Amino acid sequence: MNPKPLSVRPIQQLPDQLISQIAAGEVIERPSAVVKELLENALDAGATQITVRLEQGGCKRICITDNGRGIANQEMPLALARHATSKIASLSDLENVMTLGFRGEALASIASVSQLTLTSRTADDAHAWEIAGGDAPVPASAAPGTSVDVQDLYYNTPARRKFLKTEQTEFGHCLEVVRRIALARPDVTFSLTHNGKTVDHWNTGELARRSAQVMGDEFAGARLPLHQAAGPLTLSGYVGLPTAARMRADSQYFYVNGRFVRDKLLTHAVRAAYQDVLHGDRFPSYLLSLDLDPALVDVNVHPSKIEVRFRDSRAVHQFVFHAVRDVLAQTSATAYGTAPPPQPVTSSPGLSWIREQAGLPLRAQPAGVAQDMAQYGALFGAATALGGNPQSAREAGGEYSSAALAAGPATDHRADDGQDQFPLGFALAQLHGVYVLAQNARGLVLVDMHAAHERILYEQFKQSLDADAVQVQPLLIPVTFYADPVEVGTVDEHQPVLASLGFDICAMSPTTLAVRAIPALLKNADAQALARDVLREVREFGGSQVLMERRNALLGTLACHTAVRANRALTIPEMNSLLRQMEATDRADQCNHGRPTWVQLGLADLDRLFLRGQ
Repeated sequence: MNPKPLSVRPIQQLPDQLISQIAAGEVIERPSAVVKELLENALDAGATQITVRLEQGGCKRICITDNGRGIANQEMPLALARHATSKIASLSDLENVMTLGFRGEALASIASVSQLTLTSRTADDAHAWEIAGGDAPVPASAAPGTSVDVQDLYYNTPARRKFLKTEQTEFGHCLEVVRRIALARPDVTFSLTHNGKTVDHWNTGELARRSAQVMGDEFAGARLPLHQAAGPLTLSGYVGLPTAARMRADSQYFYVNGRFVRDKLLTHAVRAAYQDVLHGDRFPSYLLSLDLDPALVDVNVHPSKIEVRFRDSRAVHQFVFHAVRDVLAQTSATAYGTAPPPQPVTSSPGLSWIREQAGLPLRAQPAGVAQDMAQYGALFGAATALGGNPQSAREAGGEYSSAALAAGPATDHRADDGQDQFPLGFALAQLHGVYVLAQNARGLVLVDMHAAHERILYEQFKQSLDADAVQVQPLLIPVTFYADPVEVGTVDEHQPVLASLGFDICAMSPTTLAVRAIPALLKNADAQALARDVLREVREFGGSQVLMERRNALLGTLACHTAVRANRALTIPEMNSLLRQMEATDRADQCNHGRPTWVQLGLADLDRLFLRGQ
C-alpha cells in the first residue's frame, strides 16, 4: 500500500494563535492541568488564601481567586503573551529556579483554548483591572490579589474537547490536583467548590493536620514522621506503616523543592525501602518532600513540570532509600513504649553458618536465651503468671509470696503504666502451639510465634552479612552473552559500582559481555540473568536493589525454615525471651513476608467484647 503523497507547501511562520494552541496541547491536557497551572501561579504570587470554583468538572468553568501580590495594570497584556514571565530572565535563573512556574506558557496556552478573563489588583492600586482576550485592561471591582476565570475550555478545539471524560471523572482529576498542592502548602488556606457546593476547605495549620485532612484519619493513625538530612539533601514528611498499605498506589505524594513529581527513581527508592515489610502486592502510603539545591535538579524536563532529572541520581536514590528504610526500622514493639536498651543476641548465627546453610537442609533453632523472670513476678505476681504453681515460679526465677498467691488473677493493673518499659508485657500461655498470649499495661497481646521468630532471625542474618564485606565467587568458566551497546556502555561507565556489588564483568567484544565473578551468596543464581538485571538497575538508578532482593529472599527462606515451628511447646521463659527479642529487633511488627507478628487488644476492646459498662 503506497502512502498518500503529502502536498508541498512553502516554509512559513506559524501565527501566534496556532503556536499557542500547539503549546496548549502539551501543557493543557485537561481541566485539571488548568487548575494546576493557575494554583502554581497563585502560590508564586505569595497567596495565603486561594479559592477554586469549578463547574461541570472544570469543562464549563474554572475560576481561581487568590490574595497574592496581584499584577500591575500595565503588565496585564504581557501576562497573557507567550513566553512572558517575571520568574526568570537568564539561563542562570533557569538553572536555579525555585518558583513553581517559570516557562511563561500557561496563561497564553489557556487563553488560546478558552474564554479567559483576568482580574487583578496590587496593594498600591485604588481599584482592580480586568482584561479579556486581546482587549485593553478596564477598571473593575475586586480585592487585592488575582482572579482568573476560564470558561468553555476547548470551545475552539472540538477535536480535543471530545477526548474529555465524564464530568465526575474530570472533577476527580481536578480534586486530586488541589489536594496535591494543598499537601505541599499547609501554610495556605484552600477552598474548593463544585457546581456551587463546597467540597473541601482547609485552613492553615501544621503538616500533620493538613495531611490528616487530605489523606484521611487512617493514614494519620498509621504513619511515622521522617526528617533526615545529608549534605545538600533533606527529606521530611511521613511514611505509612506497612500494616496500613493499600491495594492501589493512590496515596503516594512525593515533592521536590515543593513541586509534586512522578519520578521513577524516587518511587523505586521508596519501594525498595519497603521491600521486605510489605505484604503481597500492596502499596505503601507516604507524604515525602525532598529539598535540595535547585542547581542539582533539572525541572525543565517536560512542559508539565511533573518530571525531574537529578545531577547525581545515585546519591539521591541511596539517600531516599536509606532514609525511609531507617524510619521503617522503628516498626517494632519499642514504638509503643519505652523499651530497655537492646541486649546482645547470643543466639545469632555466624556468617559461616549462613553461608554453609545456603541451599542445604536446615536445622531447628531454639527460641533464644531465657528471660530473667524476676520482673515478671514483680509485675503480675508469680501465681497469676505460672498458673498458681509456686515451684514453677521459683524455678523460673520469679518471686512469690502468700499475699501474691492470695491476690491471684484478680489484681487489676489498668493503671500500671509505669511498667511499660516492656511494651509486649510478659507471657501468660501458649495457644494451640501457634500463638503466645501475653499481658502488658494496655491489655492482651497475641503473638504469632513463628512469624515473630522469623523476623528476629531474618534481621540477625542481615546484620551478620552487612558487617562483612561482599564476598566474591570467581567463576571457573566465565559466562558470556550477547549484549546491546547500552549494556556494554553501562559496564564501561559503572565499573566501580559493579565491583562494589561483587561483580566482575568485562566486554569481550562490542557485542559480548563476560561475567567472571558474582557475589558468593548468589553463586547458584543464573549469572547471565542476574548480570542483566543488575546492569539495568545500575543504568537507571545508579545502583542495584536486585542483589539485595535476591539476598533477602535467600535469607528469608533460611529464617522461615529455621524459626520455631508451629505446635512446638515453649516454656514461659522461652516465650518471654521471644517477646524481649521482638522489642529489640527492627521491623518486628511484620515478618519478612509483610504479615503482622503481633496484635494488641486493649482493655477497652476487651470490655466491649463482654459488654462491660454498657
